[in-house]
Parts: sequence; structure tokens; C-alpha cells
Amino acid sequence: MDRLQFFSPVRVSLGSGHPVQEIDSVAGATVFLRNWPVGRRGPVYLCAVNCCAAAMNGQMSAEEARKSFSSFARITGLLRDRAQSPIGRDAYRGAPQNRPASESQ
Repeated sequence: MDRLQFFSPVRVSLGSGHPVQEIDSVAGATVFLRNWPVGRRGPVYLCAVNCCAAAMNGQMSAEEARKSFSSFARITGLLRDRAQSPIGRDAYRGAPQNRPASESQ
């Protein structure tokens, strides 16, 4: 396995109607970040860029860069994963499933 490969991909989408992309490496995250609109490049963006650059230079692990990129995706509303779907989110939070009607009010 390449040292710059993520253990698990970061799933992102630019919104409804856009496909979900699986970013599976520091290089993939770097390309995604380079294409991010200039007017939306704030501190979280800069942190993700810096972490990817540090990983490319061997100063940080790919997983640390993945966490930074994943945080960027979550904060900007791009992150997509099972915990964010309506069914997955309820199941993740431990919401009761199949409650009797008398208990739901």
C-alpha cells in the first residue's frame, strides 16, 4: 500500500445532483482542494491544504491528512457517508426502530 493512500476513502459530493466522489489518497485530496473556489478558501481549507502538503513531504501521516481533509469536507457540508443518510443517521444515534404508535407521541 502506498504511504499516501488513505485506509478508507473520504466520500464527498458537491450537493444534490452531483455524484459522490471517493477521495482515497493525499494526492486525490490535494487535487480536490486545488479545485475549491478561491472565494471559499478559509482557515479550515488552509489547514487541509497544509496537512496534505506535510503528508506529501513526509512530515505527517496520510491518516492525519485524511482526518484534516475529512474535517474540511464535514464543515463545508461536502462529506457523505452512511451516518448522514436518514436511515443511517437514526441507526447511528441509537434511535428506536419500530416503536409502537402509542410511544411515538
